[in-house]
Amino acid sequence: AGIEVEHGRGEWKTYGDVENYQPGKFQIKTFNKISPIGLGRFPTESYDVLAEQAQNAHAILLRSYKLQEEDIPKTTRAIARCGAGTNNIPVARMTELGIPVFNTPGANANAVKELVLCGMFLGSRRIVDGINHMTELGKQGLAKERVEKDKALFGGQELAGKTLAVIGLGHIGSQTARDAKALGMNLVGYDPGLSVASALKLPRKLELKDSITAAVAGADYISLNIPYIKGENGTHGIIGKEVIGHFKPGAILLNFARGELVDSGAMKEFLDTNDGKYISDFPDDLLWDHKSSVILPHLGASTEEAEDAAASMAAETIRDFLETGRIRNSVNFPDTALPDRPEGAVRFTVVNKNLPGMLAHITETFANAGLNILQQINHSKGDIAYNVMDVETAGHEEVLSFKTVQEQITMLDGVSSSRIIYGTPGTGFARNLDGTYFV
Repeated sequence: AGIEVEHGRGEWKTYGDVENYQPGKFQIKTFNKISPIGLGRFPTESYDVLAEQAQNAHAILLRSYKLQEEDIPKTTRAIARCGAGTNNIPVARMTELGIPVFNTPGANANAVKELVLCGMFLGSRRIVDGINHMTELGKQGLAKERVEKDKALFGGQELAGKTLAVIGLGHIGSQTARDAKALGMNLVGYDPGLSVASALKLPRKLELKDSITAAVAGADYISLNIPYIKGENGTHGIIGKEVIGHFKPGAILLNFARGELVDSGAMKEFLDTNDGKYISDFPDDLLWDHKSSVILPHLGASTEEAEDAAASMAAETIRDFLETGRIRNSVNFPDTALPDRPEGAVRFTVVNKNLPGMLAHITETFANAGLNILQQINHSKGDIAYNVMDVETAGHEEVLSFKTVQEQITMLDGVSSSRIIYGTPGTGFARNLDGTYFV
């Protein structure tokens, strides 16, 4: 049977640009400069990739741009960040609006891991001080005369035989641990949320501790690889006076995760009274010029390879969601995947509040319309629930209309949006905008 859906009702003058909308293609809106290799994952025959002027975007791709709600067209189904952190996206508000936010965990892991290793060398060998000293000697024409005598000013230590504490054992932490082991270091680690998959990637001789303080005690180097979480029970300032009080004299802290994880005041107190070092990839108003700190301009993921990998992963995640309804690597929606839709079936997705009885109301609406659900899946995460259903089309008229049933489901109390995936890109999306049907 042919499929009929509605399009263009519900205040398009306010919510979209119907005159310039071309059914048959998905429209991708980009902020920042996105890797061409990543954008090349969108096939041109079914996708239009545009910059900020895109008025009918079905999905948004961005890097560090601070996204505001007014940047997001009402046609938007999804947002993807080319990177791991999503603090530049109003995630809580997107959840309220029923829009999944995706990130790219692990895409930049190798780049960040390499900079962590670089940070260990910077903290061990006084390389930056030595470079600055040679620059000054060069200006005076004394470099060759003084080099052998002055090198004693910049003595250091080797990594082999030293202990590295890895706080957070995800993609970056596990890679850092493996490479540090290859350099002859002893390893301890802490990660209360360590998954089986991540644990299998760790060096066999890494000793797991049951707290951050236990992990850092006795460590020569400490690498932070945990997310920044605001609010109660979050990670803001988690490396504070209590934890730093367990550092051994001369400990070197490596922060390539987030600047806000470290209490700068407590760290300064440690650096002032101990022969330690602070190597960070984030600006710090208190420690930027401290003689024992090295502050880098957020270079962690700033490699061509990392940008290509993150953009490619983001593009593939968006494609998967738009074309099949699958959700993976979302920070606010549950991972959800239904097997390929059977031949002749139409896929129907519904985003709704996670309330008792919602699934029953949705399936009852299909039953009342005489439509049979062949397979379905329902997953929830916090306040949001996501449903994917394959609906049978055999046995119906030559043209099967979903206009009425989609409106009935979308306007159910608690439903945010619905989509019909049947082969024509860019169509079949409807939203409940505070009681107004937008399709």
